[in-house]
Amino acid sequence: MEGRISPCLDFNLNSYPVINVPLNAPDFPEQLGTKPKFWFDENRFLFKEARIGTGEDWSEKVVCELCEILGIPHAKYDLGMWNGKRGVVTENFVPPRASLIPGNQILVRINPRYPTGKLRGVRHHTLRIVHIVVGLMKPPVDFLPFPGVTSARHVFAGYLMLDALVGNNDRHHENWGLVLTGDRVLHLAPSFDHASSLGRIESDKEKLDRLRTKDQFRTVEAYAKKASSAFHLSQTSTTPLSTLEAFYSIAKLHTSAALAWLKRLEEVSPEQTMEILSKVPKDRISDISIEFAQKVLLINRERLLGLVGQLV
Repeated sequence: MEGRISPCLDFNLNSYPVINVPLNAPDFPEQLGTKPKFWFDENRFLFKEARIGTGEDWSEKVVCELCEILGIPHAKYDLGMWNGKRGVVTENFVPPRASLIPGNQILVRINPRYPTGKLRGVRHHTLRIVHIVVGLMKPPVDFLPFPGVTSARHVFAGYLMLDALVGNNDRHHENWGLVLTGDRVLHLAPSFDHASSLGRIESDKEKLDRLRTKDQFRTVEAYAKKASSAFHLSQTSTTPLSTLEAFYSIAKLHTSAALAWLKRLEEVSPEQTMEILSKVPKDRISDISIEFAQKVLLINRERLLGLVGQLV
């Protein structure tokens, strides 16, 4: 059928498949965000182009697979190709007769002066106000609660743990939100847009230098610790919280939920994360990027699990 997606032939069974998007697929462009993207197949799927040399495609896919094994509600991403351009394909997670409302459109209803058009350095984007807003929602549609994780705030704690694990610094106010269903019920949206993770933007030369250096200020460990969230502690703070600080701040409020998520993280082995990275086609990710990303994951996993003693 015209406009339907179809998988490319992929003879490497150990690699993730690549979805071939037909040339005539685009229905209309998506305005939200900064990357070129379009909806197709009657608004069922979104193709997001990966800018050349950025690793936006493989990082999005890798984090998607990490969400899957951790049980974090998430938008599902497949590697895609359209008109010779690499990217990812994601299925619309908004149910029929429902709508997605991004965080900035929620926060401006609380504070009419909220800077909705600015993505970086928004001091009004505090963890406290987001925590209050998320408390008004139900968990994501179709989310199955498990011991310790039963509310939207508990699920959001999982999102922040994910950010700390992968070094995602892009959880700004357009990269979280709510789903308003047809019966007017507010649900936390699944986690989405994780491409700014795992050091994907750095060149292989930069990654190799950090992997091999003996300069303690240039190591992968130093790099991982610098990952900043898009949340501020207060409207007077000049710098955002780190991804680890953001998670720990929420963890102290919802200890049982945080420990439940950390238990799931503990059960994810280094072999599993390496398998995820190794299944990205080699024309999309280099060996150096795999080594660097795996190192980031191992470092951040250890840092996160180190919080358990402070929470029990």
